[in-house]
Amino acid sequence: MVVAVILPRFSLAIAAGGRAALAEGPLALAPEPGRAALVGEVSPAAEALGVAPGMKIAEALARAPRLRLIAADPVAVADSWERVLVRLESVGAQVEDGGVGLACFEARGLGRLHGGSLDGVVKATRAALKLPARIGAGSSRFCAVVAAEQARSRRPSVVDGAAQLAGAPASLLAREPATAKLVEPLARFGITTLGQLAALPRGSVSDRFGRAGITAWEMAHGNDRPLRPRKPSEPLEETLTLIESASGPQLAVALEMLVDSLLARNELGGRTLRAATLSAELTEGGTWRERVVFREPLSDALRIRTALALRLAMLPAPANSLRLAAEQLGPPAPPAEALFDDEEFRRAGRLSEAIGQLRALAGPQAALRVLLADPQSRIPERRAVLTPYER
Repeated sequence: MVVAVILPRFSLAIAAGGRAALAEGPLALAPEPGRAALVGEVSPAAEALGVAPGMKIAEALARAPRLRLIAADPVAVADSWERVLVRLESVGAQVEDGGVGLACFEARGLGRLHGGSLDGVVKATRAALKLPARIGAGSSRFCAVVAAEQARSRRPSVVDGAAQLAGAPASLLAREPATAKLVEPLARFGITTLGQLAALPRGSVSDRFGRAGITAWEMAHGNDRPLRPRKPSEPLEETLTLIESASGPQLAVALEMLVDSLLARNELGGRTLRAATLSAELTEGGTWRERVVFREPLSDALRIRTALALRLAMLPAPANSLRLAAEQLGPPAPPAEALFDDEEFRRAGRLSEAIGQLRALAGPQAALRVLLADPQSRIPERRAVLTPYER
């Protein structure tokens, strides 16, 4: 049995300062800086006035003139969601991250830890979360998500198979990225429930909608892909607080310091980076966050900085702080080999090994280098800074 946990309006509640703020009137999450002018999650009062996520701001204000837009805070949302996933893992679950507000895990094997029943697992989950959540269970991942959407009371809802899915709205297919784009075309054909979709011939759905149609048809029959639990890991990140609101060359220097500091961490253990998250606290309010997936696992500081600099150029406003986090690690970096027997190359290798041993004993700040931050500054302390030596 798969258990799904849904925390409705999670991003809006974090940005507004708590769930109590959602009862103050019509609220909507403002678009992130540099994004399309579409509202995000909306409060119940705004939803009652006809405002829906993804609606243009002008249309939303026309429907709800008293609508208050809340500045998006993607950094705080990501940090809070990570804490939620850790709490779920504390009950012994292997959690699949379905995106902010949705998490799934397999209940099999947890019953013995929590009273021998599904109710015991749900009770332990609620106690660990300490947040209002909708919890559902089902024979597959999609069945569990549908059950969680229908759950309202303290007791979980259970959906077991296609028969119990028949009356559910087809709009729930938007929960899965592979089928999200099918909701609108299905509605144009008059298919508004999963039962109507399941009644169609598989071949006809495949001919009209392709692979996404087959996936949706299987989901409507209660079948879904296996869970993909995430691998828990210790957070590996570096944060730099900027003395003044920084932009342009100052941010480039700050990025160089962050990359050097991250690669110098002993926890990295010589492994490469597959993906990283670059985030900033903006001077004008709000935050900015970008996830960068490298074409191949990288351990070279110059190549990492080059890839991240392209995203840093998209920063919409000056920043007060900058954060770099290693999201996914790759295999250990292969040792470099010289094409010829070169004394200078061997010397660089010995120096790199010595620095590694020194950092293992005294930490990442054991070997530093001087980095010119603002050579033209009249304040000596701002002309140069110390950053971990790049091996």
